[in-house]
Amino acid sequence: MLGLLGFYEEFNDAGVRPNGRLRDAVRPVGEPDEGEIVAYLDAGHVLLDVMEAGRDVLTGLAHRHSAGCSSLVTDGFWLWRQDFSHYLETHHVALPGPFLSQVRDSDYRMPALVCADFAPHYDETMPVVGWSSATPWPLTEEVIQPESRRV
Repeated sequence: MLGLLGFYEEFNDAGVRPNGRLRDAVRPVGEPDEGEIVAYLDAGHVLLDVMEAGRDVLTGLAHRHSAGCSSLVTDGFWLWRQDFSHYLETHHVALPGPFLSQVRDSDYRMPALVCADFAPHYDETMPVVGWSSATPWPLTEEVIQPESRRV
């Protein structure tokens, strides 16, 4: 199963909240390399594009990820909402140690997504985050390279 980042109670009315309460994750200061981690999150592979708009659930303000805020993004190991980087850079939310180690060990570079390796993790994780009807990931030999995208 993929590791989960930012699936907080405040975001979900369907009862899916594996990461607890956002308010409990807020910290006064972020990681010293928070900017690089935010850039890593922003460079992730978009799995599901959700057409919606949302505001910061703590402040009520619009932000750079308001459009498509709950779209799902991955690096092949972790899964997060598109707006997770906003909460990291604005509210300095706590991050799991294994995620920090993986990002730092990769020198903050988004890895390619190897479909055959990724498929079972995707299929196992999607129901946990409320997407039990998601189409199974194709078992192909395709390798998806990260793409630059404007945020």
